[in-house]
Amino acid sequence: MQKLLRRLKSGEILIADGAMGTMLMERGLNPGEPPESFNLTHPEVLEEIARLYLEAGADIIQTNTFGASPVKLSLYSMEGKIEQINRVAIRAVKKVIGEQAYVSASCGPCGRLLKPYGDVEQEDVYNSFVEQIRIINDEGVDIICIETMTDLTEAIIALKAAKTAAPSIPVIVTMTFDPTPKGFYTIMGTDIATAAIKLEQAGADIIGSNCGNGIENMIMIAEEFKQKSRLPIIIQSNAGMPEMKGTRAIYPETPRFMAERAKRLVSLGVSIIGGCCGTTPEHIWAIKRAVEVMRCK
Repeated sequence: MQKLLRRLKSGEILIADGAMGTMLMERGLNPGEPPESFNLTHPEVLEEIARLYLEAGADIIQTNTFGASPVKLSLYSMEGKIEQINRVAIRAVKKVIGEQAYVSASCGPCGRLLKPYGDVEQEDVYNSFVEQIRIINDEGVDIICIETMTDLTEAIIALKAAKTAAPSIPVIVTMTFDPTPKGFYTIMGTDIATAAIKLEQAGADIIGSNCGNGIENMIMIAEEFKQKSRLPIIIQSNAGMPEMKGTRAIYPETPRFMAERAKRLVSLGVSIIGGCCGTTPEHIWAIKRAVEVMRCK
């Protein structure tokens, strides 16, 4: 834990990997099928994706466990396979990367609205995250990444579950924001300043944003995070917003475009730069080269 946070505190910039879901879809994941199902049927694909991102220069490689909490898996009647799904995903990444990169265990939203807006109790969501993260902790990862959160309450619940179930592992929390005439807000109405302050108070080690925006919007989001928090900031942009061509989503931002804009993230002091939906190992390779150029200046 201290090694990672010490590196970031010293000013080092780390490169995270890119998309998982779009990579799986290119390898046969069907629309509406949970990505975590591949953990049970195609663990070799998880190894392939980890290897591609490692070869692209990523310092942080995520696991295919985004929707692997009991509450989320119950939407697909797969909650009984939580242990196998999480363990296989982590072992696949560790098998490939060894000590060459950090293993980041992905934890996404539970897929249901919390009361009073929805029908799920906060305690049930907390217990669900604890159950998942205890397995993650048992497998031994370097980072827990609570990501793509739009409900700040759920994000803090997941953060508290991580600090309870895996107290020695640093925790990243990222929110997803939408542009509005009044600034960036999550769909639940949380602005960047509120998210930054509340997450820092709740004990997050690293905060930032992923998904929902191309890199130019993410530069503005990063700037506001840097104004509101002294924690290390992580930014993982989409490769632009998807454009549908037939049944296929096409992401317009090229590796070269994203890499050039990533230089601005470096100048802002962002600590971890990676990608989200639509980004590929080629995007990560280009971003890695751009960051290295900025380091040499």
